Amino acid sequence: MRWDRDPYVVAFTSRVGGVSTGSYESMNLGILTEDDPENVVENRRRACASVGADAASATMAWQHHGPEVHRAEPRGIVTPGTIFDRCDGLWSDEPHQAMMLLTADCLPIAVGRANGAEPALAVLHAGWRGLLAGIVASGAKALGGGSLAAAVGPGIGPCCYEVGDEVSGPFAEAFGDDVVHDGKLDLWTAAERALRDAGCEEVERTDLCTYCHPELFFSHRRDRGRTGRQGVVGYIG
Repeated sequence: MRWDRDPYVVAFTSRVGGVSTGSYESMNLGILTEDDPENVVENRRRACASVGADAASATMAWQHHGPEVHRAEPRGIVTPGTIFDRCDGLWSDEPHQAMMLLTADCLPIAVGRANGAEPALAVLHAGWRGLLAGIVASGAKALGGGSLAAAVGPGIGPCCYEVGDEVSGPFAEAFGDDVVHDGKLDLWTAAERALRDAGCEEVERTDLCTYCHPELFFSHRRDRGRTGRQGVVGYIG
């Protein structure tokens, strides 16, 4: 799934097209799983190659559901043991500096400067903790504000995302009562509202539920933790 927004090259990956087997079949991008690391490395190469990105200079993050967004530096994503920054967002204004973040129910988000501004792109990992902590605002701030456009990739949908009061209450307060219905959270709409509040004039949504589509996506909740990771890969073309 591509975000068609020149000059940005952004793809939201699925679980299809890789070499992993079993619970991680087939395009698992997550090295911190029980999958064979060599399979994960090959999957990352394939994901990058599918959008013309250089895996040897791409970078990732040590994600922890927080609001931090760091500038991307070329580190390579195909060598097990590479140390990445502890953050949940990456940004760059350097052409061809590819960035990859991983998800398995949380939302992968891409945000770019728009309307003729000097190109700069951020990719974000946004679960409920990150959205409440301000990951979207941090991404917009890293890009310097101004006119922005965004795309929201696949994540667990309001059809399936059951939450308790400790989550529904803060979300209703932050994003409106209608983002919670019958104990289920609409993470997609909450993310869109956060993006528009941060200055995104255009927001594209896939509205594909990772829980509902086991043939297409990994889902941490559906698979009870034993699952792979899809994500987002993007760069300035």
